[in-house]
Amino acid sequence: MAYTVPKLIDYSAAALEKAAGECVAACAAEAGEVRTDADLKSYRDRWMARKNGILTQINDIWLKGAPKEAKREAGIRVNELKARITELVEKAHVAGDDSQAGASVDISLPGIRRPIGAEHPVMKTMHEIVGVFQKLGYSVAEGPVVETDYYNFEALNFPLNHPARDTQDTLFIAGQQSKPQRERLLLRTHTSPVQIRTMEKMRPPVRIVIPGTVHRNDPPDASHSPMFHQIEGLAVDTNITFGDLKGTLDHAMKALFGSSVKTHFRPSFFPFTEPSAELYVTCFICGGSGKRGADPCRPCKQTGFIEVLGCGMVDPMLKYGVDDLQYFFQGDVRFLEQFG
Repeated sequence: MAYTVPKLIDYSAAALEKAAGECVAACAAEAGEVRTDADLKSYRDRWMARKNGILTQINDIWLKGAPKEAKREAGIRVNELKARITELVEKAHVAGDDSQAGASVDISLPGIRRPIGAEHPVMKTMHEIVGVFQKLGYSVAEGPVVETDYYNFEALNFPLNHPARDTQDTLFIAGQQSKPQRERLLLRTHTSPVQIRTMEKMRPPVRIVIPGTVHRNDPPDASHSPMFHQIEGLAVDTNITFGDLKGTLDHAMKALFGSSVKTHFRPSFFPFTEPSAELYVTCFICGGSGKRGADPCRPCKQTGFIEVLGCGMVDPMLKYGVDDLQYFFQGDVRFLEQFG
């Protein structure tokens, strides 16, 4: 029968000693019945739980219920009993597992070394890329992952019918339908919104590199993930040409992949840069030959190059806040004189 804490009527030394002995014997007997880890937890909770454990009940029933003249003797006995029960509970272990029985700590032995974790390859690569640009004088800029439509699309010249604005491509926050389009929240699809936020706060010259996580509504497979990391750079100053962009990226690729790597730029299109290009580097699998032995190199599609990033010259429309690109090509002298 499970032990229950009895109420004491007799608080003589002999009676207290007898009650304490019965309690210790019951605790020891229950310790011997522990068979599983679950039993061990239940046993410890039953005796040591703060709210309704047996030791708490003993304190409430025996000590608080003792008459005034017996409280001192009862307090001494209860404290001795607590120490004995605590010792029994702490030594209890699952039957058949003697590794904890009588265990002691030899403080003369060397301590257990905690293994130092390795840096995640994604973070390691990101830090390496950021380091390359920091040596070129770039500073690091960051921005929110939850962005507004304005910063993620509108300010970057994405039209309302652009496919990136569709829920099939972008993860939108629920319950935004009542808000104006530009205030609706989403998980940023690129780190480019930080370009806009930086240009709003800083006057040129600006040279920043922007690392961070981005999200797109892509099902995960070998080459896609709904969350991935992106790094981009922005340089705004006078007399910067596409040649400066090519030279900077060529230097960065050689710093990352080795001095022998070759870079190749192909014309492309991005809504917020003009001209735009895709940067390719020598295929790291075939070494630029386009072949793997007698077989074609599939990762680079036999071209000898693999695409690594997109780039371009920041569209002036963003810098000057012009809301219609056609103004630049209509030949209106009054418009063009504003930038003279």
